[in-house]
Amino acid sequence: MAKASNGAKKHLRQDPIFAPLVDNIHLEPLDLTNDIYLRLLKTIVYQQLSGKAANTIYQRFIALFPDSYPHPDQLILFQEDQLRAAGLSRQKSNYVQNVAHYFSEQDLHRQDWSKVPDEHIMDQLTAIKGVGNWTAQIILMFSLGRKDIFPKGDLAIQQSMQQLYQLSGKGKQLERKMEKVAQAWRPYRTVACRYLWQWKDTLI
Repeated sequence: MAKASNGAKKHLRQDPIFAPLVDNIHLEPLDLTNDIYLRLLKTIVYQQLSGKAANTIYQRFIALFPDSYPHPDQLILFQEDQLRAAGLSRQKSNYVQNVAHYFSEQDLHRQDWSKVPDEHIMDQLTAIKGVGNWTAQIILMFSLGRKDIFPKGDLAIQQSMQQLYQLSGKGKQLERKMEKVAQAWRPYRTVACRYLWQWKDTLI
């Protein structure tokens, strides 16, 4: 488990606009894991679905395997219609098998992720068809507990920063402004983003 450290809170409070978020929002500990393979599969299954529907499909998916674990050598052998019967779309069926193939071919189950730099993990994961920058960043943040990840392309992060800091523009122009603001949060941009996500949820 990982939670916002006192050092991170103290650092982020130095930003007067951000300080109220730190003072008023409680961040729950993260459920960290070194099983990046399984977490990637779960992230793919959950994408673009509500939590309840995604969990139902995920449980059906892992139930396809004798020990409820989708070992790469087993997952690779499944036919698309078998995966779709569990509730996965055609695209997601392909993506989870892409992950299985890649981890098997690269022997990534043996990799000690704690010793691999953020940039190298990004390169490794985004080499898998179906795994984009956002997914790789979420893995770094929520599975590996990397402290200084900034998913500037995330819509909720963009909207939160636009509202808090009165940022205008869109696309690359907006992202440049976001990066300038977020420089003050280094080396705790992951923690800052967690506050932003939770703050936006309280506004809905």
